[in-house]
Amino acid sequence: MKPTLVILAAGIGSRYGSVKQLDKMGPSGETILDYSAYDAMRAGFGKIVFVIRKNIEEDFKAHVISKIEKHIPCEVVFQELHNVPEGIEVHPDRVKPWGTGHAVLVARNAVKENFAAINADDFYGFDAFKTMADHLKNLDKAEYSMVGYPIQKTLSDHGSVSRGVCSTNDEGYLESIVERTKIIRESGIIKFQDENGEMQPLTGKETVSMNFWGFTPDIFDFIEQQFHEFIGKEAGNLKSEIYIPFVVDNLINSGERQAKVLDTTAEWFGITYKEDKEAAVKRLQSLADTGEYPQKLWM
Repeated sequence: MKPTLVILAAGIGSRYGSVKQLDKMGPSGETILDYSAYDAMRAGFGKIVFVIRKNIEEDFKAHVISKIEKHIPCEVVFQELHNVPEGIEVHPDRVKPWGTGHAVLVARNAVKENFAAINADDFYGFDAFKTMADHLKNLDKAEYSMVGYPIQKTLSDHGSVSRGVCSTNDEGYLESIVERTKIIRESGIIKFQDENGEMQPLTGKETVSMNFWGFTPDIFDFIEQQFHEFIGKEAGNLKSEIYIPFVVDNLINSGERQAKVLDTTAEWFGITYKEDKEAAVKRLQSLADTGEYPQKLWM
């Protein structure tokens, strides 16, 4: 059975300043997620599930899904603040969604097969999709996976970023994911801010998660359990979120599941800040000029 791709597109883009998942960046007005859908289709994924907010549904269907659904089956599910267990009261001033873990959870009824989950605003590259699709199609046990990228290739020139830094064993399985915040590159040196507010160096070769995950459907039960625990404590918080790496790390530490880190020859680039757009536009045009992608993705 062909795997499904779940694209997480419900973010509000607080640092970017607009709905970046709908921002046109390709030579013919494509969004970043157009490229992900295109790569997924040719890599062997059989369906795409888009996780969005209800208030962008009309624009999203008109400008994104209307093109893609002609080439691969698509489905839409909604991540809303009030998709929480009965009896939970959400803080009335809360605006932010509940995070990537919750975003995957709301796709539960649309996904019955092995699947991958990605961010809408990250360009992952064809080889990453092919590597993940092949892994998921040949998987005969409950095992998770993640496409890893070297941290030095995932930074922004326009501000700090947060990344999940991964440790692996000799067989390439995750041992832990540690969230590092305020990662910057200064004078060629990559640093992050530790728990004491002090800047610590990184080599640049550390493998990080860019939220390209592969799962078997049993992940939904685990996320639901952890989300119930999370929301019971954080419903009154304005910003707290539950992230996919947090869920996976808990499962690894408990010994309930393991996750394989998949290597790729693809290079990642993404849009964190508005200033990142110019470089992304140039990169996409270059990929079209060299023939790696057509000048117009969807005909």
